[in-house]
Amino acid sequence: MSEIDPTDHALATIASILERPEPVLVVRETESETETVVAAEHAPDDEQPVVDEHPVVEEQPLVPEHTDADGYSKVGPGPMVAIRLKWTVHRGDDSQYYVHETIGEQSAPVVSGPMTSEAAVRFVDEHEDEAHRRFEELRSEIAGRSSLADYERKGEA
Repeated sequence: MSEIDPTDHALATIASILERPEPVLVVRETESETETVVAAEHAPDDEQPVVDEHPVVEEQPLVPEHTDADGYSKVGPGPMVAIRLKWTVHRGDDSQYYVHETIGEQSAPVVSGPMTSEAAVRFVDEHEDEAHRRFEELRSEIAGRSSLADYERKGEA
């Protein structure tokens, strides 16, 4: 007998779930009591419940929109707080926005600006993305070197 692919088993399980939907729970409230009824899986054609095939879902952005950039902040990657980058948008007295970039908690900020609120948020996002990209490159390089060192230590080089 041949071996069964685990993917086939998973697909069969999903198909069986989709073929037998769970019963619908209907709650009817009257003036005197609340009645709970489990609807049959297959109602007669003349008593088919009305089901909206495409429910309307209110769309929400993955990241909330910022009404005011003042206080917008992101933190870079890193294993230690003392060397972690942080970017924070501050609104100046001139109604312009400035980005304060710090390394660790006790460092003096490097200030970039003035700029609009949208430009300040974009600046923070771009610098945070770049920091993550560079961190992942460094981590990958370190992991590659450590695996190469393990390989050499075993005398397989």
